[in-house]
Amino acid sequence: MKHLAFLFLLPLRLLNAETIETDVLIVGADESGCAAAVQAARLGVKRIVLTNDHDWLGGQFCTQGIGPIDEWTVVEGKRVNFPRSGTFLEIIDRIRAHNRLTYGVATPGNSWCGTDTIEPRAAARIFEEWLAPHVDSGVLRIERGWDVDTVETQDGRVTGVSFIPSVFAKGDPDKRLTIRAKLTIDSSDLGDVIRRSGAGYMAGPDLRSRFGEPGAPETLDELGHQEMNPLSWCPLLRETGKDSTIPKPARYDERSFDNWKKAAPWREWDGSGGIYNMAGLCIYTHRRMVDRYHFGFAPGTEAVILNWPAHGYQLGTLPQHVVDALEADEPGASRKNLVEMSHAQRRIVYEDAKQRALEFVHYLQTAAHDRVGDFPQSFRYMALADDYGTADRLPPKPYLREGLRLEAMTIITELDVRTESHEPKWARTMYPDSVFGWQFNLDFHPTRRKFIEDDPTKPWHGHHHGSRDWSTDTDRATFPLRGLVPVEMEGLLGASKNLGVTSMVQSALRLHGQMMHAGTASGTVAAIALRDDVSPREIATTPERVAEVQRILVRGAGGPGTLLWPWHDLDPEDRWFEAANLLTLAGIWKPDPDSVFFEPRRPVTRGELAGALVRLHETKDGAPDKPALPDAARFSDLPLDHPDREAVETMLLWGNFGEQKETFTPAGHLSWGDLNRWLVAMGDPGFPTLLGKAEGGVLTRAECVEYLWRVWTK
Repeated sequence: MKHLAFLFLLPLRLLNAETIETDVLIVGADESGCAAAVQAARLGVKRIVLTNDHDWLGGQFCTQGIGPIDEWTVVEGKRVNFPRSGTFLEIIDRIRAHNRLTYGVATPGNSWCGTDTIEPRAAARIFEEWLAPHVDSGVLRIERGWDVDTVETQDGRVTGVSFIPSVFAKGDPDKRLTIRAKLTIDSSDLGDVIRRSGAGYMAGPDLRSRFGEPGAPETLDELGHQEMNPLSWCPLLRETGKDSTIPKPARYDERSFDNWKKAAPWREWDGSGGIYNMAGLCIYTHRRMVDRYHFGFAPGTEAVILNWPAHGYQLGTLPQHVVDALEADEPGASRKNLVEMSHAQRRIVYEDAKQRALEFVHYLQTAAHDRVGDFPQSFRYMALADDYGTADRLPPKPYLREGLRLEAMTIITELDVRTESHEPKWARTMYPDSVFGWQFNLDFHPTRRKFIEDDPTKPWHGHHHGSRDWSTDTDRATFPLRGLVPVEMEGLLGASKNLGVTSMVQSALRLHGQMMHAGTASGTVAAIALRDDVSPREIATTPERVAEVQRILVRGAGGPGTLLWPWHDLDPEDRWFEAANLLTLAGIWKPDPDSVFFEPRRPVTRGELAGALVRLHETKDGAPDKPALPDAARFSDLPLDHPDREAVETMLLWGNFGEQKETFTPAGHLSWGDLNRWLVAMGDPGFPTLLGKAEGGVLTRAECVEYLWRVWTK
């Protein structure tokens, strides 16, 4: 009886508490967290726990409502998809398979800003099925409906995380969950594990004085620290064939959308001309999910989502009613950055952002419809879809463009990636410890709001502030492994948007594919760290271990390999995919500064091969110093200022090439036999397979890097 009486005295939450021990804890089951879980499981981690604040898995693809996948880059003056690879390519393949089965075509959306679209419920099912084998095997455990409460640390190391029921889920408010792990990956929306662990982080704009970024502000005004890329609640609408105007929201005021009266709500466009064809730009086609009208699908299948700047929700200078609600919860809360608010305070902001989205829907169904006329695809004849199962038919979560940024061992800045030309080439800084290649513009939606009559109780419009807008071009870049590792905390890795980047760079590094690659990389680092009982920091600072991470990523682990150097024309199925990626990262294969194409079938020139062989030998242990070059040109077609002269002369001085002709012909092509002779002359063993080739066969770039890769990795 004494023990029973004691139990009655315990708080209910302690009776409902559970503790789990695991090897890897991944907090946040967005697209990045799911990729980390799959990769870690494929690499042999035996115990993985993945927590989520919602029932659905997949983040941007489903719970945040960003079913149109916008991954464009510019190549030869045209906007096209950035190359797909890795776990992201796996998901794209599953999305296309679903669409073929459902609609008979792989890309049914004819979306203005992306070729591929997926409806949210289907996306959630795709991610569920992707993770299912690891759940069924007992390796992966998924805990749903939890928000981070506290983070346990010991001697500068994260050892566990405690959770409370999520604001996005309906659960027992007295339940508690604690998970203790050897390694924790923070893939949460706003970096709650990183912040609560005491690890260094950044939130809001970085001052220009810190990184020297031209797009960063020189100073911050009173609430400047709150400014971030705005969040958006993105409604999904599906055709009904009848007037489906939603009730007028309580705070609706048509003046809120005066800035967008000239934006076309609807245009007749069938997707011809490709993505970003200006002839097709309108609010309707911008993120069209299913184009029933042009494909001839069944009535009732036409669908769009809204992700237009008009209903983006700025996070600085909040409306007065939101300020009042936040201050009622905690004095000073309205002056916090969203990252540093409590879960309940964020919910106050989120609810107002929802209302802004509903106001925009009502505007399109009423004022915009009345202005442009009665089209079959008018928003008036579309209803909020019931795909999410939410009471208000809106996505369960907002689309968060920016959150917390990790103070990592390396931080990518605008200076590393910015270009002055419109068409991307290679970034100024190409990190040799790359774990994925990427590119997107520095893309800030309007970050400030302007109230009518400067009165925060009245309607408002969003506007850009300073030079933070959506028009700054960037080059193709690499993301460093060191950008996943905190500068001072052990047992912790970043994923999702919680990476070592500045605010300027996060505006470009936030897309579906990029986030999946970040998760895949963190899952890989975690698996190696546990296997060898070393820290992520030791992996990041040991060249041999970095090389192992890269080999695993580029080869894939039960799926397509990840593009580590952002070549545009390499496919993970190519035999030369690994060699072309890793030789370029090692500096052995030099890309053309004016072309993003590897051109695998292009013949290798004699000058190219000479340079590659010299750089390959420079990377070897005990490589000789570069010799002094002759004062006079050896070859009549290699004058002293020729770009290939140094490499050719060095190769000849290092090797045993015998007597040379008067000309070298640096732009001339090579045969397989030439490659074999040059390798042997440089002291490398030859390849019988090369000797068996016809002497006149032209050696291509793909063939060349395959053999150089074999030499380099022996």
